[in-house]
Amino acid sequence: MRQPFSVEDLCLHQKILDLHCAGAAASAACTVRSVDRENDNYLSCIWCFPLDGSPPSQMTRGPGADESPRWSPDGRRLAFLSSRAGSPQVYVIPRGGGEARQVSRLLQSVSNLRWAPDGTSFVVTAAVEVDPDARGGRNRTTSKRNESARKSRPEVAWRLPYKEDGIGYILQREFHLFAVDAESGAHRQLTDGAFDVLGFDVAADGRIAFSRTREGRFAHSNDLWICDADGGHARRVTDDHAIVMNPCWSPDGRHIAFTGAQEEGDAEPRLWLVEVETGHVRALHEETLDVAHPEALHWEAEGERIVLTRAHRGCHQIVSVGIADGSLQVLAAGERQMGVFGCTPDRLVYTIDHPSLACELWARPRGKGAAEQQLGCLNPWWKDRMPVEAEIMAFDVPDGRGGTERIEGWLLRAQGSTRPQPVLDDVHGGPASYALLDYDTNVFWQVLCAQGWAVLALNAVGSASYGREFCRRLAGQWGTCDLPQHLAALAQLEARGVCDGRVAISGKSYGGYLSGSATGNSDRFSAAVVMAPVGNIETHYGTSDGGYYADPFYMASKPGFDRKLAVRLSPLQHIEKSATPTLFLQGKDDERCPKCQSEELFVSLARAGDTPA
Repeated sequence: MRQPFSVEDLCLHQKILDLHCAGAAASAACTVRSVDRENDNYLSCIWCFPLDGSPPSQMTRGPGADESPRWSPDGRRLAFLSSRAGSPQVYVIPRGGGEARQVSRLLQSVSNLRWAPDGTSFVVTAAVEVDPDARGGRNRTTSKRNESARKSRPEVAWRLPYKEDGIGYILQREFHLFAVDAESGAHRQLTDGAFDVLGFDVAADGRIAFSRTREGRFAHSNDLWICDADGGHARRVTDDHAIVMNPCWSPDGRHIAFTGAQEEGDAEPRLWLVEVETGHVRALHEETLDVAHPEALHWEAEGERIVLTRAHRGCHQIVSVGIADGSLQVLAAGERQMGVFGCTPDRLVYTIDHPSLACELWARPRGKGAAEQQLGCLNPWWKDRMPVEAEIMAFDVPDGRGGTERIEGWLLRAQGSTRPQPVLDDVHGGPASYALLDYDTNVFWQVLCAQGWAVLALNAVGSASYGREFCRRLAGQWGTCDLPQHLAALAQLEARGVCDGRVAISGKSYGGYLSGSATGNSDRFSAAVVMAPVGNIETHYGTSDGGYYADPFYMASKPGFDRKLAVRLSPLQHIEKSATPTLFLQGKDDERCPKCQSEELFVSLARAGDTPA
């Protein structure tokens, strides 16, 4: 007999976080993450999945985190990053398995790697310790200090950003490109300066294309650069983009594709193409092409098309885009999303995210009508759980301009549910995102469905993947344009016999903003769970690691910041009117939506009356 889902199932779940497949290897190397319950942490190991459907094998077993697998050009060796000896370093293991050999021994952590075209060396990014007191000057590099003395020094903030979510203070280090010999581990620094190298790629002739932050007081924007294999002749290619991510060389080295945006704060990455010889940059595809996984661009062998995952109407498609005319061909689609994606000349490889499916690896041959095949089974326990159904449902809602429009959302229920149920309205983050379907993010969805709830994950105005106008219309209208759409959708669920009248609301980040705002502006909700919210937009502007450039964009007041509008739209201005019992959940070290955002809401609600908080 099948069991209901429980929160404890998270400790059983294995998730594929990254994959690399190459024709020479005929296998997908994947990072597989699991829960280390004893140490209250995660573990990650490297697995190998043969693309012919043969049983997968676990290549590494730690200790520590093994990640970022990359096949050598000849497919005989697999390189990966591992923290087993302390900070992440490069390791290599034979294709057939065996003992992994540590290659790099850089002083600081390695964060990314690529093989050189001849397979004799790597290009990596690694941290370099610098003196923040030098403020980007020539004498900023430091010798290794006494650890206790270093930790006790003041953290000088001389530029923006000076902190980063998940890391904290960042001005004591830079990230630069290094060349690492694949046999001896000898390394040589290729870039130097008061900037960070982000994504990069190596061309067939050894040239390196990389994204790097700008120097000076404002370093949040980044540009595309090119240098020789030895780091020489570095030159900037783009100058009118605020965001450049994950460059990818064409096979002939004539073009570089990248994802990015021209405006600060724009969270809808588009696909761009650079003609290397002339430096000409243009967007590919006439319509909005929302790139679902900016890090996963793949050129076809002939160099005339690019394969990627596209976010479209809340789902994901694998598409091919022609560089000559921007033509788009859909290679794989469905009412689902894809977690990671890779491809070989004859196969597409991906994971599927859907509330009714466990995270597993799938492959399908190229060509119309080809059937997809599951590769291995990482989560057999899922089959013993009571199934959950998820359907895309349409709602007619106010458009904020005096008319109506039709929007979509996912409705989740236990299989066979027919009676009215309590409903959780779970609001996605962003706001320029959409309802994400991966299990790890939404463990409570399946748990609630097993306990007799329905879950609504709505893609209201402001959501990405439905066109740029729909997404940008929410700017300057947070809460005033999208909350009425949520209320209208809930009313329609009640009219359709899905909702029994009891409704709770929850959300994280922007979802936390709207769930906090909803309780002070509506009496519709019986309970709220407000997670890592933007509670006070005015203080978020100055305390978030990205608020100073993102908030003006979202308030439609860039480049300036409209404080009066920010105050008026903030949940803090309305939370004291709330009669909704509210649970606030907050990461103590969150730098994107800092803890002060929850604290202001909690204190204000707690002091306003007797509403449980």
